[in-house]
Amino acid sequence: MTARVVKTLRIVVAGGGTGGHIYPALAIARGLKERHPEAEILYVGNNQGMEADIVPKEGLPFKGLAGAGLERKLSMRNFLVLWRTGLGFWQAARTLRNWKPDVVIGTGGYVCGPVVLAAALSRIPTLIHEQNALPGVTNRILARFVDRVAVTFKESVKYFPRSHKVILTGLPVRPEILRATRPEGLKKLGIGADRFLLFSFGGSRGARTLNKAMVDVIKQFGGDPRLSILHVTGSAGYEEFLEDCAAKGIDLAKTGNVTIISYLYSMQDALAAAGLVISRAGAATCAEITALGIPSILVPYPFAAENHQEHNALALEKEGAALMFLDRKVSGDLLCTRIAGLLEDRGKLAAMAEASRKMGKTRALEDIIDCVDELVR
Repeated sequence: MTARVVKTLRIVVAGGGTGGHIYPALAIARGLKERHPEAEILYVGNNQGMEADIVPKEGLPFKGLAGAGLERKLSMRNFLVLWRTGLGFWQAARTLRNWKPDVVIGTGGYVCGPVVLAAALSRIPTLIHEQNALPGVTNRILARFVDRVAVTFKESVKYFPRSHKVILTGLPVRPEILRATRPEGLKKLGIGADRFLLFSFGGSRGARTLNKAMVDVIKQFGGDPRLSILHVTGSAGYEEFLEDCAAKGIDLAKTGNVTIISYLYSMQDALAAAGLVISRAGAATCAEITALGIPSILVPYPFAAENHQEHNALALEKEGAALMFLDRKVSGDLLCTRIAGLLEDRGKLAAMAEASRKMGKTRALEDIIDCVDELVR
């Protein structure tokens, strides 16, 4: 009797240009590998993008293609971009023909376009994941050709022409975020178990608007027994923040309830411990704070592509999970007023937390992998 040969599952994951596209792709790749240890996964990205550095360090095979993003204005450079996109499509088609994947997954970015389109035209099962409430141009085009569209926000469904393909999964959240607990987080941060933690941050390099406003917040709430404040300035803003505090007569060493750091590695501990978050509105941040049910004050980064952070923040505000303020309108006085109001009205804060929790998608990764398994079958 001849033994049945079990075919090894082969998967291509594509996405790049920014961490917002790369890290969800890596999370999906890791999740697929956990469910299908025998699977072979190839990450396809731009040969000059961030992914060319990040992905090999994660231990995944990487294939770099040509490609570049179009400028949002008439430009001679766009002719070169179109040529490189055509070259990228030809390279993608050749890679898929040689590698013969069972499914192709795209998470956005211009490199995703040639790869997923080549797969769809070759009748290879395809899935794309959209991180933001306002979908990017690449994914809106690809949605016409792919088999499934997984989205993070329900607000993005209306932008896709064939809604029967769309499934609301959420954005994969790092396992360490989901595992963290409030008592453990407070303990690791050295904060008393009865303290309310206000956690503010603006990304790895920081957000100057938030830093300026938080100086006034610390001036008003420094020494306040009702709360502790943890503010992450970002690597580029730390020294300026300390100088601004000194200029306003704030002695950080004497406040007793304020911690200022330039970068935080244990993000999961601070998020788990937080009673209120003040931050930008990137898709990953929104996914993490809703997965943990944290109320928030969101200040979208005003120069994000297609202003997608404002759409993300509005999605949370619409559900009652957050307060959203435009970057150009944020001030220390405004934040102080809103924080004071929430500290006085714990019922509103609890309602925001519940709304945030309802929006959270703790099974996002599992649901995306279920979609992939369905396509393969």
